[in-house]
Amino acid sequence: MRVITGSARGRKLEAPQGLETRPTSDMVKEAMFSIIQFEVEEAMVLDLFAGSGQLGIEALSRGAKFAVFVDASREAQEVIRANLQSTGLAQKSRVAAMDALGFLKSTGDRFSIALLDPPYQKGLLDEALPLLAGKMEEGGVILCESEKNEILPQKAGAFALYKEYRYGKKKITVYRKEEA
Repeated sequence: MRVITGSARGRKLEAPQGLETRPTSDMVKEAMFSIIQFEVEEAMVLDLFAGSGQLGIEALSRGAKFAVFVDASREAQEVIRANLQSTGLAQKSRVAAMDALGFLKSTGDRFSIALLDPPYQKGLLDEALPLLAGKMEEGGVILCESEKNEILPQKAGAFALYKEYRYGKKKITVYRKEEA
């Protein structure tokens, strides 16, 4: 696992041990950032269910202003912090040591990009998306990674399913604010 492009290009990233964390493949990560390539610069990014932190780190490497990494696992938090240190991006970030739903219920932060890659088939996106919608800036975008056959909600607050992209066994679902 590595940073694809930007200031930390080519840096290797560590991942938590075991089966709890499933790193996003380079192909899927590249596709995600192609979708939002013109929105990353100076963005406030949320990496929810962060795991290794690779999605938020990729955003920071590509010019995002700040990223918040949320993961309940102590091991994941330690790996995220180590990856931020090794890429030189720690000063532009914060690691929230709590579960994703608790974070969304309690934070006052607002985000322009949210990247979600939760454990599959646990209904976490169904629970997180409505809470997240209220934390997004005007013109923000939400990207969710899931299994390709997982059915995600059509709407989340003021956000609606904009487009789906399939890559092998994975799917990226993009939510954008509905036009009035």
